[in-house]
Amino acid sequence: MNMNWTNQHQQVAREDLVMFINACLSCTGQREFYSDGYGQRVSIDFLHDYILGNYRLLYTRTLAAGINHFNQAQIILKLLATGKHTPPEHRQEEGALIATVLAALPSQRGWEVLQQLRKRGINNRRSRAIARDYLQQRRDINFDAVKYRSKFRAIASHAHLTLPGELGNFLFGKWKQQVYQTELFETFRQAHHSAEAVYQLPFTVAEGLAVKHGIKREVFLSRIQDQMTLNEKLRSQTSANRAEIEIDINLGRLPLTRLALYILSLSLDTRKQQGDIFNQALEKSAAFTLKKSPLKLGRVAAVLDCSYSSSGSTEKRRRPLGVALATHYLLKAASQEYQAFWTIPTNDPLLILPRGQTDLATPLLDALDWSADLVVIISDGWENDPPNGASEILRIYRQRLDPKQKTSIVHCNPVYNADDFSLHTLSPTIPTVGLRDAEDLPTMLGFARFAEGSASLADLEEYLAARVKQMLSG
Repeated sequence: MNMNWTNQHQQVAREDLVMFINACLSCTGQREFYSDGYGQRVSIDFLHDYILGNYRLLYTRTLAAGINHFNQAQIILKLLATGKHTPPEHRQEEGALIATVLAALPSQRGWEVLQQLRKRGINNRRSRAIARDYLQQRRDINFDAVKYRSKFRAIASHAHLTLPGELGNFLFGKWKQQVYQTELFETFRQAHHSAEAVYQLPFTVAEGLAVKHGIKREVFLSRIQDQMTLNEKLRSQTSANRAEIEIDINLGRLPLTRLALYILSLSLDTRKQQGDIFNQALEKSAAFTLKKSPLKLGRVAAVLDCSYSSSGSTEKRRRPLGVALATHYLLKAASQEYQAFWTIPTNDPLLILPRGQTDLATPLLDALDWSADLVVIISDGWENDPPNGASEILRIYRQRLDPKQKTSIVHCNPVYNADDFSLHTLSPTIPTVGLRDAEDLPTMLGFARFAEGSASLADLEEYLAARVKQMLSG
């Protein structure tokens, strides 16, 4: 009796953790095609609190499981808010993970996490130490003080930080200091009076001052490009096009999924005209991704969803389609033999558009008929043409044609289903894993064995512990 209870407890724990990790791989608290942003945020927040309350150590170690930045930030905040509940034997690991992950977050997210500490009234000794260490590790603290000035000031005040050099006067001096020895601080002061000095500032800071000086948008965009980050150039692309300003974007620096999304945002005419350039850029980005995360596969078939729901939402435009396109190039580069099967067949994936009903059954049949070693399905899982067509195909295939599972089949879902705290699955006969970016595919293929239930809770615990060790060792 006790043995049965223990086994059931472990099974529930494994299922809870797999569900949570899958959610953290795909959910960003933003609107999706089938659900609004509020429902997403409420659902994922409940899931965080549930796992934190029941499995604190494994909740902490999820930071190292390859989850997205949104959920890493939420875990950090919830751990810092509940530090008194951390067992003494786990405090060092928890603190090290928080500091390591916070430092690795994109700058804007890292500063937002620290500002949230103030907004949520989290001001214990550990949170102050984390804030202090984060500032000390920054590569260019003066640049951060200018770009994130209001956040920096709020964080420094909340955590009672001692600031070196002219930082204190710059943030709190109310312009009493007439001249700054720090060049960037002095440029910022001058830019309040001189329109020319605006172009020496970070883009987000210069943008507001350009409005103050009455600088026309097209003039500002044409002259500020040297100060823009890659993401800022991408965000400004639409307004630059309206102003007939060409923004120089180095495609070679874009991550694979970001590059795919950028290409899909362009008109069909542009994609046709520059097809060779975009194709080479995607192939190079895929090759670079595989250098960082090696993945060697044999005969691989991809079932890729380009139905209308892959257009995403106003907050995540074309995100599911972008993940599918990026995964196409990644699998092509990683496989000895490769074939793609789209829900709407195409001769040129660069010209793909989100349209039509979701018919996963037809491309799945073609993929299985091709006799691949691995079939990867990229879809939100909401098939309706016909409903449950792919599900029935998978059931029959597993039961009658491939009961020994010689062909591996994995469903990668880039969309979180807020209604039941999970990902919409195609069939219980194959694993479903979350996939935020195509670059995460190597990690997700390794995680799939936990999603399909073939691994135990002990295996999952060992997997997370190994990921923590790898992260903390650099």
